[in-house]
Amino acid sequence: MSLDHRLTPEHEELRRTVEEFAHDVVAPKIGDLYERHEFPYEIVREMGRMGLFGLPFPEEYGGMGGDYLALGIALEELARVDSSVAITLEAGVSLGAMPLHLFGTEEQKREWLPRMCSGEILGAFGLTEPDGGSDAGGTRTTAVKDGDEWVINGSKCFITNSGTDITGLVTVTAVTGRKADGRPEISSIIVPSGTPGFTVAAPYSKVGWNSSDTRELSFQDVRVPLANLVGAEGRGYAQFLRILDEGRIAISALATGLAQGCVDESVKYAKERKAFGRPICDNQAIQFKLADMEMRAHMARIGWRDAASRLVAGEPFKKEAAIAKLYSSTVAVDNARDATQIHGGYGFMNEYPVARMWRDSKILEIGEGTSEVQRMLIARELGFSS
Repeated sequence: MSLDHRLTPEHEELRRTVEEFAHDVVAPKIGDLYERHEFPYEIVREMGRMGLFGLPFPEEYGGMGGDYLALGIALEELARVDSSVAITLEAGVSLGAMPLHLFGTEEQKREWLPRMCSGEILGAFGLTEPDGGSDAGGTRTTAVKDGDEWVINGSKCFITNSGTDITGLVTVTAVTGRKADGRPEISSIIVPSGTPGFTVAAPYSKVGWNSSDTRELSFQDVRVPLANLVGAEGRGYAQFLRILDEGRIAISALATGLAQGCVDESVKYAKERKAFGRPICDNQAIQFKLADMEMRAHMARIGWRDAASRLVAGEPFKKEAAIAKLYSSTVAVDNARDATQIHGGYGFMNEYPVARMWRDSKILEIGEGTSEVQRMLIARELGFSS
């Protein structure tokens, strides 16, 4: 396939629109919200009115009729300014709505997707468990049939968008039976917010992403209709592997945005900050550091756009998505460290955006598949087993 990943006029228009929104709307407000650990409801509502939550979904379900490349473009531009806002969009689309779009029934799509595409409600994806971590196949949450209902028991952790005032549902993975060889049979089931027995814990105290909603969930004899099954029974494991493959492209775009935001802020600061009677950008050591940061962001962008283009074209993309996620998350951490160094003591002060970017960068090497998992996936695609 072609490696020309320059944007079409439509995608470039979207990029400029989100760039303007990020600088004019997000940037002036997010610093105070972040330090108060407050969810950006007003910003999310505006994103909903812009159609950002519906970017990759068909118009018949309230979407914008775009593609995954469009979603990545929006995420990158938002993350250049703030990652809490970007991850709220990423999780709402890739993890909240996408399972219903790809695997849901027509009735489920028509009931939930229009409100999710408009930003009226957010969806969450309940996969990770306290004893699971990267072992997503080690699900212990159970769902047992009782008449025309599922009875769900168990817990989930680190679930984004799960406890906001506008969270409408969580799609949870649960063991619904056993295969002939004794392995668990995992299914995905919709649990609407407010269902009796479904408890959402207080928000975590996190290092970063402080304006993003992340919580632990518990299910005690939670009853939902059998019709809330997403896709075929026992296909939940295969479904969430597909969801995570796509989500890695989105996280890569977000990480690229953070890396580019570090460049943006550092170039501006280096031109303004004076030491020994001249701007620090006159020092070749600073120029070379900035050049390396720009190089990393540029290559990360090529990586996620390549993976997204393969996905949109219907081509295999698993390896490229893992490469993009691994590289861009590493780049985000590297650029955040260097941006802090360029800012000196001011980079350690929370009033400067790079301090927020530094705090937000590390989770990108962990969430939606650790860097170790990405290396494992790449190795498998090269023909190795583990």
